[in-house]
Amino acid sequence: MSKEKPPSTEVIAKTAQPSTNHEADSQLSKQIRRRSFLRGMGVAGAALSAAPLLRVGARADDGGSLSKGDAALLRFVTAAEIIESDIWLQYNELAGVQDGEVSKLASQLIPGYPSQVTGGNAAYTEAIKQLDEDMDQYISDNTEDELTHENFLNAYLSAKGAATVNLDAFRTLPSSQATGANRNFGRLTNLTQLSVHTDWWTRYRSRTRNPDLGDKFPNAIPTLAVGQHTAIPRTDSDVNDSTFLQAVANTAGFHFPWIEQGGTSLYAEQAQRASGTEALRILLSIGGTEICHFQTWHDKAGNAPPLNHVIDPVTGVSVTFPDLNSPPFGGENFQTNLIMPEPTVFLSRQFPPCSIIRPTETKGAAMGAVNALTGDGLFIGQSAQFMQLLHDLASDADKAMRDGH
Repeated sequence: MSKEKPPSTEVIAKTAQPSTNHEADSQLSKQIRRRSFLRGMGVAGAALSAAPLLRVGARADDGGSLSKGDAALLRFVTAAEIIESDIWLQYNELAGVQDGEVSKLASQLIPGYPSQVTGGNAAYTEAIKQLDEDMDQYISDNTEDELTHENFLNAYLSAKGAATVNLDAFRTLPSSQATGANRNFGRLTNLTQLSVHTDWWTRYRSRTRNPDLGDKFPNAIPTLAVGQHTAIPRTDSDVNDSTFLQAVANTAGFHFPWIEQGGTSLYAEQAQRASGTEALRILLSIGGTEICHFQTWHDKAGNAPPLNHVIDPVTGVSVTFPDLNSPPFGGENFQTNLIMPEPTVFLSRQFPPCSIIRPTETKGAAMGAVNALTGDGLFIGQSAQFMQLLHDLASDADKAMRDGH
């Protein structure tokens, strides 16, 4: 079984020997350029010894190392977790519990991130709490979870002698300038120009269709998928109009489950490509928390107050949040207290319905996740190098096979 080794100049130099086979030369040259790029733009060779990173009594399978495929899978979900934690930190600064727990943890993991609390944004927090009084606690808990995920995954990769992921060089996007935000801290993601698809709402409520079998689903909030919407106050001007601010909070309320339903499927998809039992265990264990997150946010999104034709004063884009319990919605497919996955077709239409996570088809799953994040608008303003890195990480993950290659 092929084992993962951290990139190094020594390995690259040995690989770049002259060859009489032009096709082989071309392939080697491509691999060298790719590895050099990855090393320079966020994928670092392991520099820490395994001993301090493994708990006493911890045992690693496969002789203590990872197959290249498993390392690629874990690297991609690490990148996804870093992106998720960047998203949730922005929400937490403005509407999370301001007790210092999350900011202290983030400051230990992210260079330059302030350890002190921001104090939040009272008006935005109150608008978020219209969906549930405990939203601030849930936001903070979700943020902490994602930070621990990225920290564990990188530590595990390093302990196995595999390349790790660091996206700090790409924290260049501007922050919200509203009260409660760390205004001068650069971001990986953009929460102010989102096109949020809410087809997950109808997908998980269908008894007859499954995206793995090619089925499509309508958006529960069609206007959120059209144009670019902000899910956080951009400046203090955005909090002056209480109706618009509630639309911003509602947008966040539907963006939360959109983020986590993606992770729910991603871990199930990636687990099917893992070859080592320990990598499989990691993917299944972290994936389970993503399911917890999704169900929580699915429940809260249904409480978003109905709003009709609210205009963004900056962009002019309009959004409407209908009463999902009333015509033309309503019924079992739309009732807001329905948060368990409805049974639906699985693997083949010849089998009886089964309540499942969906999608879980593994072909192209990592690249599909990158495309979904990009289509959401999260990376508007990011560099070409950042996008190339994500595509390379996804491509490697999608090539992983259960035999370890």
